[in-house]
Amino acid sequence: MKPFQQFLLAPVALGLLSPLAASAGEISPSQRAEISTYMEQQNIDSFKAWEAQNQVTSINQFSDVKPTDWAYQALSNLIERYGCVAGYPNGTYKGGQAMTRYEAAALLNACLDRITEVTDELKRLMEEFEKELAVLRGRVDGLEAKVGELEATQFSTTTKLQGDAVFVIGSNSFGGNQGLPNPAVGVPAAAANAFPANNRRNWGATVFNYDIRLNFLTSFTGKDLLYTRLRSGNFNNSPFGGQPYNLMALDRAFSPVGGADVVNIDRLYYRFPIGRDFTALVGARARNTEFLAITPWFYNGGILDVFTLHGAPGTYNKATGSTFGLMWKQNVKKGKPFFAISTAYVAPNGDNGNPSQGGLLNERSRGTWTTQAGFAGKNWRFAFAWSYVQCGQNFRRGTSFAQPAVDCPNINNNFLGSENFGTNASYSNNFATTFAWQPKKSGWIPSINLGWGYNALTQPQLNPQTALLRVGATSVRVPTFDTVPTFNQSANRGASQSWSVGLQWADAFAKGNALGMAVGQPVFATSLRNGQTPQDGNFVWEWWYRFQVTDNISVTPALFYLSRPNGQFTTAGQSSSVLGGLVQTQFRF
Repeated sequence: MKPFQQFLLAPVALGLLSPLAASAGEISPSQRAEISTYMEQQNIDSFKAWEAQNQVTSINQFSDVKPTDWAYQALSNLIERYGCVAGYPNGTYKGGQAMTRYEAAALLNACLDRITEVTDELKRLMEEFEKELAVLRGRVDGLEAKVGELEATQFSTTTKLQGDAVFVIGSNSFGGNQGLPNPAVGVPAAAANAFPANNRRNWGATVFNYDIRLNFLTSFTGKDLLYTRLRSGNFNNSPFGGQPYNLMALDRAFSPVGGADVVNIDRLYYRFPIGRDFTALVGARARNTEFLAITPWFYNGGILDVFTLHGAPGTYNKATGSTFGLMWKQNVKKGKPFFAISTAYVAPNGDNGNPSQGGLLNERSRGTWTTQAGFAGKNWRFAFAWSYVQCGQNFRRGTSFAQPAVDCPNINNNFLGSENFGTNASYSNNFATTFAWQPKKSGWIPSINLGWGYNALTQPQLNPQTALLRVGATSVRVPTFDTVPTFNQSANRGASQSWSVGLQWADAFAKGNALGMAVGQPVFATSLRNGQTPQDGNFVWEWWYRFQVTDNISVTPALFYLSRPNGQFTTAGQSSSVLGGLVQTQFRF
């Protein structure tokens, strides 16, 4: 007979045996109670043995239990959490069968035993880790107090504040025998070098400059971003601000509008998703290089501004102003290669209501329309970009001959009081291609970053007798320009190119530190409109090492060298060069 059946028949057996026992002799009440207790214990022990033999670990082991049964979830919890439910040997549970009080007591006792086992184990662990739990409890209390303080003092529930400050200490040594030429409109080319600047005297001092940025990151939905940046600095009269050569400008050089130490609104734009794959941007003050489908560069520690332009200063010209743009990015799993396209329009004069001086989408906007398409993987990036740049917008970084903005006819040029009276606006079409690769693990192999740019200029023909030279209150027309510009006039530029190579070693000599070097030729003229061969070549080098002192503080000593920054303005037989050294310290908060 099965133990369970014995358990059910025990009361009946006791009833049948009672008369026989009475006939054998009288049994006292206390003896009868002891016999009953013994029989019950024997039956419970038998039930426990049967239960252990038929114990199940999953409700799926019962063939007659279905998910639609009203107690399915409760039974599943008892099995999975406590393991105190048994079935019949044939794999059934027979949930509709009646249960005796003894069965209920046995089932409850089994579950309580399991709970007791778990509780005892928890008590043992609590005693074993009592000290650690006390320390953890203290830390949690401290965190709760800090969180409460932050909640009480925070200025916004939607905005985060990030900032960084940069100190720069350094100086420059000027070599060669030619200073800064004066390529003034209206001055004959033969006399262009008659006004050299004494660079050593004017720009040779050791300087201490700073740049500070406060970034306010606001999100209303968790996916959008309202970005506001306040910025100040004092590079206005510093050689590291791009004086006397624009190629000397540092990436972190900031010269506020209104003078040194004045706080400016440096960025103000709103970026938001459209559907799953598109992102849009609109802003009163944004930059084209900050809304790219792909950042095509792993060389992210450069000191000079020219080496942050991906080898193509004409295309990635950091145009800043009124902006709107759209980006599409292929939706793939994280870490998989993806394709992306972006386009953005920036008008530095977009806030000017005079159509002859500014506004949006007209010839005087100084606008830049940048479109980029790229393909990127986890450790490599390739991108191609095109930009249409209107007159009045320069090529960011290049030789003194190739870098200036193309002319905007019919607009006064206050430099020496000259004017142009052409009829068509000038513009340029600029192209860039970049490739970057970095090793999967840091070591002796650096990341490799290659960039090349090409710029094609379209400028209206300048007619004879169209230049006006003002001397004091007197205005005299002089035949300075002919139909075809002369050799040393910027209007003579037909096309220009640029390239750069950047190498960066991550974790160089110590984890968190970095070593980098870069070389290239910023924008230099490669063809002239009058058919002559340009002589605008130049080179730029930089070397740096970044010490990551803490998570928030880094110190970067750096050297850079400029060869022939005047380009074509360099007089035959003369030379010019710059060697600069500095220490840049950055604080993040």
